[in-house]
Formats: sequence, structure tokens, C-alpha cells
Amino acid sequence: MSARILVIDDEANIRTMIKLALEHVGHKVDTATDGPDGIAKFGDGSQFDLVLLDQRMPGMAGIDVQKAIYKKNPKVRLIFLTAFGTIDLALEAIQAGASDFLRKPFTADTLRSAVKSSLDKPVETLGAVPVDMVCREFTRTTINGFRFEIDHESQDDELGDLSCVFQVSRAGEPAVQVTVILPAYVMELVRAYTDCEQVPGGHRFWQAMCEESLANALWHNAEAPESRTIHIDDLSPGLQRWLDSMMTVSLAD
Repeated sequence: MSARILVIDDEANIRTMIKLALEHVGHKVDTATDGPDGIAKFGDGSQFDLVLLDQRMPGMAGIDVQKAIYKKNPKVRLIFLTAFGTIDLALEAIQAGASDFLRKPFTADTLRSAVKSSLDKPVETLGAVPVDMVCREFTRTTINGFRFEIDHESQDDELGDLSCVFQVSRAGEPAVQVTVILPAYVMELVRAYTDCEQVPGGHRFWQAMCEESLANALWHNAEAPESRTIHIDDLSPGLQRWLDSMMTVSLAD
């Protein structure tokens, strides 16, 4: 499917690479050199199907450009690009409406995969989740060009360990199953860390913790784990930051 795409990035070589890679598969690409230029070219947004937005630019940060763009057209698809992002920033951008978050450097194939995944997402679902109503970690489905969703789960009757099995896919590639194992002793570590016997969201909280670990693996490695298994052994600094955010937002009913 041919799409009209706006690339907002202050690095000329990145703009050129993206333009060539996407035009090669039939898309029409326009470029902007910074936030104000991108907002001006975006106009009312009716002429673009997708925006590729650099997060770190001089003068105006990407997250502020995103806010300005969504004031004009909250239904436009948007992918964040950055060499400096954290998983927390990625989740914030996605909850605010971004379709995906790509870490630089990325290959042309990864870029095209993320673009296809974003364009395949039904437009009626874009911007449908209010930031102040639902925890961002509970709504994420796409990261770094990968789409994932829980397939099934099981819990060890004796030990209490939780195993969540996810379907992980990327455009043009067959889906794979990845199992994330959350041991009962780590759940106890979470309760001690948060000083909370009843975690928010109940069982859904533990599923989301498994999602967070999978998202981090896809974010840092840009591929599903070769073993197809992730074992949560302890509370890493990243998980601690996630827990802090989880305890300070309200969940939707």
C-alpha cells in the first residue's frame, strides 16, 4: 500500500536514508528539518498518512512536536525515532498516540516493517486511549517494529510461577511464540518494593510486568530472544522504574 509520509529529523543523512528506503517500496515521502518546519509542512494533516518524528532535535523536542501534530489531527499515525530514548519515553510516546518507537540506528528492513505495521493499524483505534484514564503500560501493543499480544498463560500450582506466552510478529515475517516466566519469589520482591500487598489491577498487573520484560527485550535487541524464553530473575533498574510509574497512575475500570 502506497502511503504519504512526512519525515521530521534534523539529520540530513537520516532523512535521505528514510526517504530512499520508503520510496523504494512505493511510498511518497516529504521531509522537514526540525520541529517548526515539520509542523508547518504537516498543515492540517489531511495530506499525510504517517509521520516519522525524531525525538531529539534542536529547538523543539519531538514529544512537543507530537503534541502540536495531534492538536491538528489526533488520528494521524506517528512513529518516533531516537538514538537516545528509554523504554519509559517510548511508552509515553506510544500512549500519547504514537504507533511505534524505533531506536537508531535501524536497518531499512526494520524501518519498512515498522511503517507497514503502523499503516496496518485500523485508524479508528488511533488516539482512542486517554492518557489520564489508563496506564500506558497496559495499552502498549507495538515496540521497535514488533507487534505482540498475549496468547495464553499458565501458573504453577505448587510454586506459583506465572508463565505468559506471547505471539510476537513483525511485518513480512512469521509470528513466533515467546514465553515470559515470572517466578513467585519475584512477585514477593515486587510487593516488598512497592510496600503493597494488593497490586493495582490485580492479576492484570503481573501480565503487564511480563509484557514490560518482553518489550524491553525487543527494544534493546531488535529481535525476539533466540531461546524464545525470558526469565525474570530480579527487579532490574528498568523494572523498578516501571513499578514506580505503575504505582502513580490510575487504571481504567
